[in-house]
Amino acid sequence: MTSDVDTVPQTGTAREVIHAIKITSHDGFPVMDGNVVVGYISARDLLFVHPDTQIKEIMSHHLIVADPEMAISDVARVIIRSGIQKLPVVNEKNELLGIISNTDVVRSQIEHVSPEKVYKLMDTIERLHEIKPHLSKGPVQIKTLLPTQSRIYMDELEGRIYEIKKGLAEPVIVIKTPKRMILVDGHHRAVAAKRLGIKILEAYIIEISEDIELGLERTAKAMNLITIDDIQVMDYARHPLIAGTHRFGGMGTVIQDPDQDPSHRES
Repeated sequence: MTSDVDTVPQTGTAREVIHAIKITSHDGFPVMDGNVVVGYISARDLLFVHPDTQIKEIMSHHLIVADPEMAISDVARVIIRSGIQKLPVVNEKNELLGIISNTDVVRSQIEHVSPEKVYKLMDTIERLHEIKPHLSKGPVQIKTLLPTQSRIYMDELEGRIYEIKKGLAEPVIVIKTPKRMILVDGHHRAVAAKRLGIKILEAYIIEISEDIELGLERTAKAMNLITIDDIQVMDYARHPLIAGTHRFGGMGTVIQDPDQDPSHRES
């Protein structure tokens, strides 16, 4: 959830909500009575309303809220079935703790680094090279990372910048050898952090004590990748899985096998 939430007081007016929408670009706000959530007001509630009308007269009183311990899968179910876009998160006293949106839910699923993903990579390394890797979690310096993905996409990069600012980003996945720190997963996050002036990222570190050259290193060499700065940022409209109508003479998209493009491994 996002803990820093823009709210409006129930004693405010429609005019104040309109002003808040203009300066924040939000389409709605939790309505507060002190620290307690008493309603929600959206841009739709302002239609045909006099600007001096009090918020408590036009807000939605029967809003759906979430518990902070609620699973993200349950949040997704509520948002999809109810059609709402934002879900206030409250404690047992109905005091506001944060807010989670449908966009947050989608991003959490795209970016989620599951233990299965990390252990599958470790198992692959063990089977291919007959060595036993070790797993730890800790900070890594961005400048030391060897990228293995030649390009990322601007829309995804903007999303990662937003997440890092909000403290929502997942750890990256790195393979540590005696000579290299190889970035396996998290190229959008690494570039986003560097653009924000951040020098260190949290990472799952798969450590290999043997001095061997992995296939990922050979891939990086083939693409002339040395540092994060060598990654090309692409406009989303040039994504290899998307095609405009000019290519077909009609509406439609082209679907390709993602494995045909080795640089597009990260969502």
